[in-house]
Amino acid sequence: MPGAVVVVRWSELVEMPVRQAAGVDGRFSLCVPEDAREATLWAEFGDDSSEQAIATFEAGATREVVLRVLSEGMRSGRLLGQVLDALTDDPVRTAAASLRGRPLVVDTNRQGRFVLTGVPAGVHELEVRRIGYAPLRHPITIDRGLTTEVQIRLVPAPLDMEPIVATATRIRRMEIVGFYERKHWGELTGLGHFITAEEIDRWRPSSVSGFVAMMVPGMSGLANRRMSTGFSGQPCPMKQYLDGILLRGGGIDQFVRPFEVGGIEVYKGPASLPAEFAGSDARCGAVVVWTR
Repeated sequence: MPGAVVVVRWSELVEMPVRQAAGVDGRFSLCVPEDAREATLWAEFGDDSSEQAIATFEAGATREVVLRVLSEGMRSGRLLGQVLDALTDDPVRTAAASLRGRPLVVDTNRQGRFVLTGVPAGVHELEVRRIGYAPLRHPITIDRGLTTEVQIRLVPAPLDMEPIVATATRIRRMEIVGFYERKHWGELTGLGHFITAEEIDRWRPSSVSGFVAMMVPGMSGLANRRMSTGFSGQPCPMKQYLDGILLRGGGIDQFVRPFEVGGIEVYKGPASLPAEFAGSDARCGAVVVWTR
């Protein structure tokens, strides 16, 4: 499947996941960091995706993995979860997560995260088990073409408490373009500001540029107040992208209205810019707007 996007999430490394498109023959290759021993990976193509695979690595060896995209169109969704200790909020690793009646069982990684892909739309019963904790069974609704996110707090077995589950549904399109991956790692490292559709719907701003200036410190419209252009002292204009395309004429407000926006990324300097938005003319940073 040429153009299918392969996502590789390292199990033991604090590094951003890799997103790489397959070539014309459906193949992709990746050099594994020398200290990586395991990774979780899956493939996405439009609204379809493969089930996740666990790959282990040995120094100097080549590992081949086949990912089969489940062509269920808009009939399936994805479940992305994190398991935490209800008392300490620490991640719970190696907890077994599954949907009742389906054979796939996945273990949480060091951050307590797991992914279940290709899940048929509808109501399922999520099961999470870990030695030392009370088992969890909780109904989960999977929407067609969307990613449902859950945060689970397991209770240590000796305590008489109920498990806690919080759910949220992500925009599938934003998942495909990598917005949520960049948001996770950008907020973790402090490199970037991210605005979601939920925040836009809650505030109902009149313009995209005005909302960015209100939500992100150090902004003057879509210019960086902390950097100036020459001796004029004027704020430094930032590069503007709409759905990954650089706008070279006019501002973002001429092309999109706030209710059409699914997410906004703001990077206030070249050091924080992801590779796809970097360049020699990006010293003032960039504002990246994605439509729903």
